[in-house]
Amino acid sequence: MARSLEIVGERWSLLILRDAFFGVTRFSDFARHLGIPRAILTERLAFLVDEDILRRGAGARPRYTMTSKGEALWPVVRALVSWGDDYYAPDGPRRIFEHTGCGGDLAGDGTCTRCGCVVTAREVTMLPGPGCAPPTAGDPVSVALAGPRVLLQPIETPSGLPADQWPVVTGG
Repeated sequence: MARSLEIVGERWSLLILRDAFFGVTRFSDFARHLGIPRAILTERLAFLVDEDILRRGAGARPRYTMTSKGEALWPVVRALVSWGDDYYAPDGPRRIFEHTGCGGDLAGDGTCTRCGCVVTAREVTMLPGPGCAPPTAGDPVSVALAGPRVLLQPIETPSGLPADQWPVVTGG
């Protein structure tokens, strides 16, 4: 457990992983959505890449995507979200997770309540829950996360346009 916490136990690492599952792939989108200092984000992303949890694409605006090792952390992230919803969400969960295949809700153990399957991150649709706050103005990531979307589908936020003109791909 100690070694696992050395890798993913730091607050920013877990928030980066959560956002990566939600579809954030660009440095600028992580920085904007998380409000994380750029130097810390640079260090955390490099560490997660070095540990083979995220993969850094090529080019001037590389995407950060999950590796299979990173995707194996979905049950951990889901469990932390579920625990927070149970104990710290007086208005209800911000997001509800359902099995994309059949529309069943995810149980606490990660199985589908309708079909009984163990559901991987790629088979999860995220929907706004009763505790979902309105999206942050000018933040296309918040806008995308306020609607239904399939996990691990990249949120597109093209550069060069004012924030209010950014189209948002909502997965699927």
